[in-house]
Amino acid sequence: MSRIGKVPVPIPDKVKVDIKGQTVSVEGPKGKVSKTFADVVTLAQADKKVTVAPKDESRFSRAMFGTARSVIAGMVKGASEGFVKELEIQGVGFKANLKGKQLDLALGYSHPILFDIPEGIKITVTDQTKLKIEGADKQLVGKVTAEIRGYYPPEPYKGKGVRIVGERVRRKEGKTVA
Repeated sequence: MSRIGKVPVPIPDKVKVDIKGQTVSVEGPKGKVSKTFADVVTLAQADKKVTVAPKDESRFSRAMFGTARSVIAGMVKGASEGFVKELEIQGVGFKANLKGKQLDLALGYSHPILFDIPEGIKITVTDQTKLKIEGADKQLVGKVTAEIRGYYPPEPYKGKGVRIVGERVRRKEGKTVA
Protein backbone atom coordinates (compact mmCIF):
# COMPACT_ATOMS: atom_id res chain seq x y z
CA MET A 1 0.00 0.00 0.00
CA SER A 2 1.37 3.41 -0.94
CA ARG A 3 2.27 5.70 1.94
CA ILE A 4 2.04 8.74 -0.30
CA GLY A 5 -1.37 7.71 -1.65
CA LYS A 6 -2.96 7.51 1.79
CA VAL A 7 -2.28 11.20 2.58
CA PRO A 8 -5.11 13.52 1.40
CA VAL A 9 -4.21 16.47 -0.84
CA PRO A 10 -5.03 19.80 0.89
CA ILE A 11 -6.67 22.44 -1.32
CA PRO A 12 -5.66 26.09 -0.69
CA ASP A 13 -8.38 28.77 -0.44
CA LYS A 14 -7.64 30.35 -3.83
CA VAL A 15 -7.79 27.01 -5.72
CA LYS A 16 -10.96 25.33 -7.05
CA VAL A 17 -11.01 21.56 -7.69
CA ASP A 18 -13.73 19.86 -9.74
CA ILE A 19 -13.98 16.06 -10.00
CA LYS A 20 -16.22 14.54 -12.69
CA GLY A 21 -15.83 10.77 -12.86
CA GLN A 22 -12.14 10.10 -13.47
CA THR A 23 -11.33 13.66 -14.65
CA VAL A 24 -9.88 16.18 -12.20
CA SER A 25 -9.86 19.89 -13.09
CA VAL A 26 -7.91 22.33 -10.94
CA GLU A 27 -8.25 26.09 -11.40
CA GLY A 28 -6.25 28.73 -9.56
CA PRO A 29 -4.52 32.10 -9.93
CA LYS A 30 -1.69 30.66 -12.09
CA GLY A 31 -3.91 28.77 -14.53
CA LYS A 32 -6.10 25.76 -15.16
CA VAL A 33 -4.96 22.12 -15.33
CA SER A 34 -7.07 19.06 -16.16
CA LYS A 35 -6.18 15.37 -16.17
CA THR A 36 -8.04 12.09 -16.63
CA PHE A 37 -6.95 9.13 -14.53
CA ALA A 38 -7.26 5.38 -15.13
CA ASP A 39 -10.41 3.66 -13.91
CA VAL A 40 -8.48 1.78 -11.22
CA VAL A 41 -8.58 4.59 -8.63
CA THR A 42 -11.43 6.22 -6.72
CA LEU A 43 -11.32 10.02 -6.45
CA ALA A 44 -13.24 11.93 -3.77
CA GLN A 45 -13.37 15.51 -2.53
CA ALA A 46 -14.46 16.47 0.99
CA ASP A 47 -13.93 19.65 3.06
CA LYS A 48 -10.96 21.19 1.19
CA LYS A 49 -9.18 17.84 0.66
CA VAL A 50 -8.94 15.38 -2.22
CA THR A 51 -8.53 11.70 -1.37
CA VAL A 52 -7.45 8.91 -3.67
CA ALA A 53 -8.02 5.19 -3.04
CA PRO A 54 -7.48 2.02 -5.08
CA LYS A 55 -10.71 0.54 -6.53
CA ASP A 56 -9.64 -3.05 -5.91
CA GLU A 57 -6.62 -4.99 -4.67
CA SER A 58 -4.98 -5.53 -8.07
CA ARG A 59 -1.30 -4.75 -8.38
CA PHE A 60 -1.91 -2.04 -11.00
CA SER A 61 -4.60 -0.38 -8.89
CA ARG A 62 -2.36 -0.28 -5.81
CA ALA A 63 0.51 1.11 -7.88
CA MET A 64 -1.57 3.82 -9.55
CA PHE A 65 -3.25 5.30 -6.52
CA GLY A 66 -0.02 6.76 -5.13
CA THR A 67 0.85 8.09 -8.58
CA ALA A 68 -2.60 9.66 -8.98
CA ARG A 69 -2.35 11.36 -5.59
CA SER A 70 1.10 12.73 -6.47
CA VAL A 71 -0.11 14.05 -9.84
CA ILE A 72 -3.13 15.74 -8.20
CA ALA A 73 -0.83 17.36 -5.61
CA GLY A 74 1.31 18.68 -8.48
CA MET A 75 -1.78 20.02 -10.24
CA VAL A 76 -2.87 21.89 -7.09
CA LYS A 77 0.64 23.31 -6.61
CA GLY A 78 0.82 24.34 -10.27
CA ALA A 79 -2.54 26.11 -10.18
CA SER A 80 -1.67 27.99 -6.98
CA GLU A 81 2.08 28.69 -7.31
CA GLY A 82 3.07 27.57 -10.82
CA PHE A 83 6.22 25.81 -12.00
CA VAL A 84 9.39 27.48 -13.28
CA LYS A 85 12.40 26.12 -15.19
CA GLU A 86 15.34 28.26 -16.22
CA LEU A 87 17.67 27.68 -19.17
CA GLU A 88 20.90 29.40 -20.13
CA ILE A 89 22.50 29.50 -23.55
CA GLN A 90 26.29 29.43 -23.78
CA GLY A 91 28.34 29.88 -26.92
CA VAL A 92 29.59 32.66 -29.18
CA GLY A 93 26.69 34.03 -31.23
CA PHE A 94 24.13 31.80 -29.51
CA LYS A 95 21.03 33.76 -28.55
CA ALA A 96 17.26 33.69 -28.17
CA ASN A 97 14.51 36.23 -28.95
CA LEU A 98 10.75 36.25 -28.62
CA LYS A 99 8.73 36.93 -31.78
CA GLY A 100 5.07 36.94 -30.80
CA LYS A 101 4.07 33.35 -29.93
CA GLN A 102 7.39 31.96 -31.22
CA LEU A 103 10.84 31.63 -29.70
CA ASP A 104 13.62 32.41 -32.19
CA LEU A 105 16.82 30.52 -31.37
CA ALA A 106 20.18 31.17 -33.05
CA LEU A 107 22.29 28.16 -32.06
CA GLY A 108 25.10 28.11 -34.61
CA TYR A 109 23.15 26.34 -37.35
CA SER A 110 22.74 27.74 -40.87
CA HIS A 111 19.11 28.57 -40.08
CA PRO A 112 17.23 30.03 -37.11
CA ILE A 113 15.14 27.63 -35.03
CA LEU A 114 11.55 28.80 -34.52
CA PHE A 115 9.85 27.14 -31.55
CA ASP A 116 6.06 27.57 -31.23
CA ILE A 117 5.18 28.32 -27.60
CA PRO A 118 2.27 26.09 -26.49
CA GLU A 119 -0.84 27.43 -24.78
CA GLY A 120 -0.41 27.76 -21.00
CA ILE A 121 3.35 28.41 -21.15
CA LYS A 122 5.00 31.80 -20.63
CA ILE A 123 8.61 32.28 -21.73
CA THR A 124 10.69 35.32 -20.81
CA VAL A 125 14.10 36.02 -22.32
CA THR A 126 16.68 38.19 -20.53
CA ASP A 127 20.11 39.16 -21.89
CA GLN A 128 19.30 37.03 -24.99
CA THR A 129 20.92 34.06 -23.18
CA LYS A 130 18.67 33.37 -20.19
CA LEU A 131 15.21 31.82 -20.61
CA LYS A 132 12.56 31.44 -17.94
CA ILE A 133 9.77 28.95 -18.68
CA GLU A 134 6.66 29.25 -16.49
CA GLY A 135 3.34 27.43 -16.41
CA ALA A 136 0.73 25.68 -14.28
CA ASP A 137 1.24 22.20 -15.80
CA LYS A 138 4.42 20.57 -14.46
CA GLN A 139 4.57 18.03 -17.28
CA LEU A 140 4.20 20.69 -20.00
CA VAL A 141 6.85 22.97 -18.46
CA GLY A 142 9.29 20.05 -18.35
CA LYS A 143 8.45 19.00 -21.91
CA VAL A 144 9.00 22.50 -23.31
CA THR A 145 12.27 22.80 -21.39
CA ALA A 146 13.49 19.43 -22.72
CA GLU A 147 12.52 20.32 -26.31
CA ILE A 148 14.39 23.63 -26.23
CA ARG A 149 17.43 21.98 -24.60
CA GLY A 150 17.28 19.20 -27.22
CA TYR A 151 18.00 21.60 -30.09
CA TYR A 152 21.64 21.95 -28.91
CA PRO A 153 22.47 20.03 -25.69
CA PRO A 154 25.66 21.16 -23.92
CA GLU A 155 28.71 19.50 -25.42
CA PRO A 156 31.65 18.33 -23.27
CA TYR A 157 34.60 19.91 -25.14
CA LYS A 158 33.77 23.62 -25.21
CA GLY A 159 30.69 23.51 -22.98
CA LYS A 160 28.51 25.42 -25.43
CA GLY A 161 24.83 24.71 -25.88
CA VAL A 162 21.51 25.08 -24.06
CA ARG A 163 21.60 23.94 -20.45
CA ILE A 164 19.27 23.96 -17.47
CA VAL A 165 20.45 26.39 -14.77
CA GLY A 166 22.48 24.42 -12.24
CA GLU A 167 23.22 21.57 -14.66
CA ARG A 168 26.84 20.41 -14.51
CA VAL A 169 28.52 19.43 -17.75
CA ARG A 170 31.55 17.16 -17.41
CA ARG A 171 34.26 18.67 -19.54
CA LYS A 172 36.65 16.52 -21.57
CA GLU A 173 40.19 17.24 -22.59
CA GLY A 174 40.64 17.77 -26.31
CA LYS A 175 43.18 16.10 -28.59
CA THR A 176 46.85 16.65 -27.81
CA VAL A 177 49.65 16.73 -30.32
CA ALA A 178 52.14 13.95 -29.55
